[in-house]
Amino acid sequence: MKRLTRMIGLILSLLLVLSACSNGGSSSAGVTLTILGKESDLNKPYLTRVFQLYQESTGNRLELRSYADAEFETQAAQDVAEGRVPDILLHFHNADLNRYDVTQDFCMLEDQDWSGSLTDSARAYCTDSDGHLLGLPFWESSVSGCYYNKTLLNQLGLRAATTQAEFDMLCQVLAESGYTPICWPADGCTWMPQFALDPVFADDPNTLERLNRGEIGYGDIPAVAEMVRWVQSAAENGWFGNAYSSTGWDDIGPLLASGQAVCTFIWDTWFYTDFPEGTYTMDDFALMPAFMGTADEGTYEGGNLNMMMVCKAGSHVQEALDFLAFCATPDAYNAAFDGISTVSCFQGQTTNIQSPMVTQAQASIQAHERVSTAASKIVGYSAEDVMDALNGMLLGETDVDGCVRQMDEARLEEIALQRAAGGETG
Repeated sequence: MKRLTRMIGLILSLLLVLSACSNGGSSSAGVTLTILGKESDLNKPYLTRVFQLYQESTGNRLELRSYADAEFETQAAQDVAEGRVPDILLHFHNADLNRYDVTQDFCMLEDQDWSGSLTDSARAYCTDSDGHLLGLPFWESSVSGCYYNKTLLNQLGLRAATTQAEFDMLCQVLAESGYTPICWPADGCTWMPQFALDPVFADDPNTLERLNRGEIGYGDIPAVAEMVRWVQSAAENGWFGNAYSSTGWDDIGPLLASGQAVCTFIWDTWFYTDFPEGTYTMDDFALMPAFMGTADEGTYEGGNLNMMMVCKAGSHVQEALDFLAFCATPDAYNAAFDGISTVSCFQGQTTNIQSPMVTQAQASIQAHERVSTAASKIVGYSAEDVMDALNGMLLGETDVDGCVRQMDEARLEEIALQRAAGGETG
């Protein structure tokens, strides 16, 4: 009841503020803005809330256009290339953004009044290598790292690791004690390697730039081979258990909830959406850095955020910018994210829920968090390609050097495909 009252109060407050603004004369009254996004993305509750608030408050309309998730990247890029341009595109700052000529197709937003209200991590995620702010992050944010069963560790007289050597020793002790140290879902899950690669490129932007310019490849970066070698060693030592090759998304929760697996590389919001009932609950888990051979003190990955990007060739550019400004007001985002489990994207965000696992690890996160870099800033990066290479190595089809070489070949092939499609490749 209290939450409902608070929600109503926020909505009323927002309506009053925007009513006063509209009485002063708005240049965007009565327009219809088109928003293009993935089918599943546009159905998120915080988006439907802010869309409704905007329409009720301004009298403007929103026309939502979507493609099925599997078709979105290809179809949306084709729409923009062929002149079927929305006013606003929802997109993550990942390798698929290179399908567009970003600086030509979209407005740069660092001069918008709301840009200073973003949290440092949210702003960093949405900023390109030239310092341009590409979009307004309006999404659930998370912190990725190594989530571990603190209750089980305490019962065994063990503690969380603070260095790579300590983590490796912890995994070895757990394996010898009959547990699966790390739930490694190699069957269809592909995000794990990017946690290892983020420090390599976030900490050394020059290496990232040289890779993207084609001056070097993965084989010229020792840390990439170190990550591959660590994965191979972990599997050989039994740290992933015996069934990791057939472990998929639906298996992660049961393995952790039963206590069969102790750790996994994942994000906090997963516990609120996918953690099942079992011997252990979410309260039994805590967070430490992810250790995968590339950062001695480990790393956390900041959230991957869906951005609202304004298309330069859209029919209502100024009105689209006004829509982003609307979404960036405290009344709007606090109403939209009320009760949503997410790390704050805005400095004034107060109604969202933040995981105790994250808040309790805040000092460590501040010391070791990197903005998501591998998936968003390596031109041609494909999580699926990287995992295919790693899985092939673990099946004995190649060695460490061959795995690195396969990763590079797949990356270069993706770049060639993007260039052939007319996209931007850095």
